[in-house]
Amino acid sequence: MRIEVDLTALKQTRWNEMLVRFCLGGLITAATGIIAKKYGPGAGGLFLAFPAIFPASATLIEKHERERRQKAGLDGTEAARKAAAVDAAGAAMGSVGLFIFALLISQLLPEYEPWIVILGGALTWAAASVFLWLVQEYQWRPSNISDQRSATRRPPSS
Repeated sequence: MRIEVDLTALKQTRWNEMLVRFCLGGLITAATGIIAKKYGPGAGGLFLAFPAIFPASATLIEKHERERRQKAGLDGTEAARKAAAVDAAGAAMGSVGLFIFALLISQLLPEYEPWIVILGGALTWAAASVFLWLVQEYQWRPSNISDQRSATRRPPSS
């Protein structure tokens, strides 16, 4: 899979879909604030790692992919699920990076200059997320899958 920027997607997004993303993201952020107020910043911080617009994005990705396949005369249900799953995997990788960022910040902020800690945390977040993406890219590369399949078909050596 190649990472690409596709600005034509902005033209395809309707205003009501943006509104849904904005509202769901806002509700999730507000819920995080309420949790932080009631149970303290530690508990609230855990919920900040949740990608706020992910639920809206996943449902919209699924809807758009299904509609695109149906326009081509195909049943797009399975492709739509796979597209949403890819988005979910990306969100999970970013969340792991965010967790590492939060851990680094919480441990180093009391001892070092804030700008250095935040910069280091952001770079660590990016590095961890990219590393996880590269690992999954390597695992799902077609040559690796065929190697794994052929390894399972070989008879045991004596």
